[in-house]
Amino acid sequence: MFWWDKCNPDVTFLDKRVGQFNFGSYTTAKGAVPRTVTVNPDVVGDFRDLPFADESFYMVVFDPPHLVHAGQSSWLAKKYGVLDPDTWQDDLSRGFSECMRVLKPNGTLIFKWNTEQIKLSEVLATTEFKPLFGDKRAKTRWLVFMKDDKS
Repeated sequence: MFWWDKCNPDVTFLDKRVGQFNFGSYTTAKGAVPRTVTVNPDVVGDFRDLPFADESFYMVVFDPPHLVHAGQSSWLAKKYGVLDPDTWQDDLSRGFSECMRVLKPNGTLIFKWNTEQIKLSEVLATTEFKPLFGDKRAKTRWLVFMKDDKS
């Protein structure tokens, strides 16, 4: 949802979901606005098992689902996806490992997380990788990691 140009040829978008999800509309001062989410990735895949060769990218943006409690057909679930409440720790651990695997040496991992349902400290406990820096001002957090050149 944060990408400014979803058609940027320099970016490979991956998601396991595909489709257009409509959820009625909401009202603004200018009238009704449809609530529609289109998920149209370049590659359909799972962040726990990325379909890319080792050391493929200089930068990876890891924006996994951050919800464990949302109805499967809810607006938030369709917009952002949902983590399995029983396996989310292992799923995120595998996701971090996969992101680092596909990064080139000295590559950058940008991680986005929302702390509404799971604390950032709990997420960071799922991985051995440590962020260089990040944003601590709101519920949505941005962290930057770098893959060392020895990996």
